[in-house]
Amino acid sequence: MDYLGYEWLRQRLSLSAFEIERPARVRPVTRVMPAEGLLAVPAHVAPAEGDILGHALFALKHEGVNLQVLAQAMPHVPADDLRAMLAHTPNGRYVRVLACLWEAFMQEQLVARPLVAGGYVDVFDRQRYVTGPARRNARWRVNFNGLGTLRYCATVERTPAIVQGMAADVLGRTAAFLQSLEPVMQDRALSWAYLHETQDSYAIEHEKPAEDKARAFVHLLKMAHEGRPLTEDYLAELQSACVTNPLDKAVQFRGGQNWLRGPGRGAAGVTYVPPWPRLLPELMQEWMRFANDAPRHADPIVVASVASFGFVFLHPFMDGNGRLSRFLFHKTLCASGRLAKGQLLPVSVAMKRHEAQYLAALQSYSRPARERVQVTWIDEGEYRFEFKTDAAIFRYWDATRCVEFGFRMAEQALDVELKQETAFLARLDQVMRRVDAQIDIRNNDLATLAIICLDNGGVIAARKRKRFAARVPAAVFDLVEAAARDALADCANADKTN
Repeated sequence: MDYLGYEWLRQRLSLSAFEIERPARVRPVTRVMPAEGLLAVPAHVAPAEGDILGHALFALKHEGVNLQVLAQAMPHVPADDLRAMLAHTPNGRYVRVLACLWEAFMQEQLVARPLVAGGYVDVFDRQRYVTGPARRNARWRVNFNGLGTLRYCATVERTPAIVQGMAADVLGRTAAFLQSLEPVMQDRALSWAYLHETQDSYAIEHEKPAEDKARAFVHLLKMAHEGRPLTEDYLAELQSACVTNPLDKAVQFRGGQNWLRGPGRGAAGVTYVPPWPRLLPELMQEWMRFANDAPRHADPIVVASVASFGFVFLHPFMDGNGRLSRFLFHKTLCASGRLAKGQLLPVSVAMKRHEAQYLAALQSYSRPARERVQVTWIDEGEYRFEFKTDAAIFRYWDATRCVEFGFRMAEQALDVELKQETAFLARLDQVMRRVDAQIDIRNNDLATLAIICLDNGGVIAARKRKRFAARVPAAVFDLVEAAARDALADCANADKTN
């Protein structure tokens, strides 16, 4: 076996942690360096084959922080070997971090009084990861600076896409764009955004809300700016506002096991199994702590992505988790203070347009998690679930792909959905003013024809003309088409100028 570090620990100790995406392997190189699909390591740097402590320290130093593997591996790390290493190098960064994590995961003290001097060291390298506020461990002079706590923490690497996303300041640009609009146009654009955010969030779940339900969800979105902290009672209220079946309305987190189904039959149709009910209360407490505190300390879109996807992976209710998770994306952005009251970035509209990417982001976690649950079909709607893993896979997860998706959707929500709809509204006004100045027809008919024409590239199809022929003079159709073509041309010229 030429695996090293985390993958060596995972395989050698038969851990249920997820496979390492870029495992460390011995290769004919002169230094540790990334290669295609792996981390290439020279043989002289590799830890000894049976050295569990050596592989754990190697992993921390060269592969970064994987709390899922470390939490499962720590019971196998020989405590005497770790004490001996501390006695030899008491101020070593990685041995201090490992000792701190050992005590946290094992819930016992490794030594009575650590002989540590010098400054504090971070668990997560700020150059490699998006980090949270430092929580100091005075015994080991270690800062736990993850996105969460040592009971629940997501990991987000600073990939080029995420670095670019954070630098793009989508929320600042959204606020500036909305403020640049005339008040009437701003109101119309935001009314469109709230309505379509609602409709598309339900559409992702293959539902079409009744008018009263849609109106209630719009009201819910607007209430997100009030800053009410997330609690079990509040989340249950939100869930009740999201679901359409009165029998599915919740008053607390679920007390039973739930699961997600796909198109397959029997056990093959179960696509994801969230954590077992007894584990859920603690995980939700930790998730709520993160979702309430993190918007003030980290990039809002990073936090919104982690909170939204983290919520749906925990799946705390029997129904409504998906659309509630998308509401929580919006609420987290509001909690950051970066969007003024009433402003909305219609992320669900972008997600609906890019459902395949949304599914891929979800599956980056849900697929390996599903593989660690044995599902046995008993009867229609009845299954037996046997978890071949422990709580670590639900406590510690890599959110990098989900955050990259969150940034893409935020960009789409601003640059495509919000800006294009606002431009469409401006073209619609231009067409209606021009036609209305020359001929008098019903406003509803004019608006409908103008929208049809603009959506169809400046042409009203023959069947549409026939439909309105009884109440619209024939000359109106040609006038609307001419006005629409001019409006579209003006828009194209403006795009070229910009």
